Amino acid sequence: MTAASTFNASTGNGYELQMGRWSRRLAVPFLAFAGISSGERVLDVGCGTGSLTFLLSERSDLAAICGIDYAPPYIEHATHRNSDPRISFRVGDACALPFPDAAFDRVLSLLMLHFVSEPHRAVAEMRRVARPGATVAATVWDARGGFVAGRVFLDTAAALDPAAGLLRARACTRPMTRPGELESAWRQAGLTNIETAELAIRMEYASFDDYWAPYLGKDGPGAEYVATLDERARVRLRDAVRSAYLDGDVDGPRSYLAVAWAVKGIVTP
Repeated sequence: MTAASTFNASTGNGYELQMGRWSRRLAVPFLAFAGISSGERVLDVGCGTGSLTFLLSERSDLAAICGIDYAPPYIEHATHRNSDPRISFRVGDACALPFPDAAFDRVLSLLMLHFVSEPHRAVAEMRRVARPGATVAATVWDARGGFVAGRVFLDTAAALDPAAGLLRARACTRPMTRPGELESAWRQAGLTNIETAELAIRMEYASFDDYWAPYLGKDGPGAEYVATLDERARVRLRDAVRSAYLDGDVDGPRSYLAVAWAVKGIVTP
């Protein structure tokens, strides 16, 4: 995340439960879309706990992989997991990347830009640190139309509490999440040969408790909202969300579609 991040970051384990397990799934189609080549130096901007970084490390022919995130707990978590000498993690701001111009052969960002208050500045920084001819690529959730698990919580909470209605509005209108917004940002940054795609994964939960657990933590806007509620309101929300999760059926596994927007472009000399 960045210095102006709108994502509440607390612990690496909390992020893993809230989003890391899904980031790892999304990283696979995103990397297939963004591409990779032998010998490259790759930067993962907004790396979180390292979902994309560690997927990149499976390519033994890469020269170096750097993950950067503004949340120290996430960098600490990722560093603790790392045993690959090619990988380095550091704390830093996506809007002021601590690297020289043209330092990387490929610059990637997974699920970060929609939590940056100045996303165009972050895109400009991603372009700056990419060498001429390099690919710059990113992906973000289609929070309004393609993020079913999130809408189950947000829509239910908004029906109970006007404050949650504001939470839902912010979630559905985050920067870079509208159709065509990523492509426009890439054009404004001067990138060329721009391509876009829609990437899809399934978010699978073993039970309602598995679904609800992240909202009892401290990571992400949903958990941040739940923490503001008193016990009575929290129980009321939990019971209502449980009814939405069950959807007239018995408790057990659920599988929700999650769609993300993706874009990539080339840095021209």
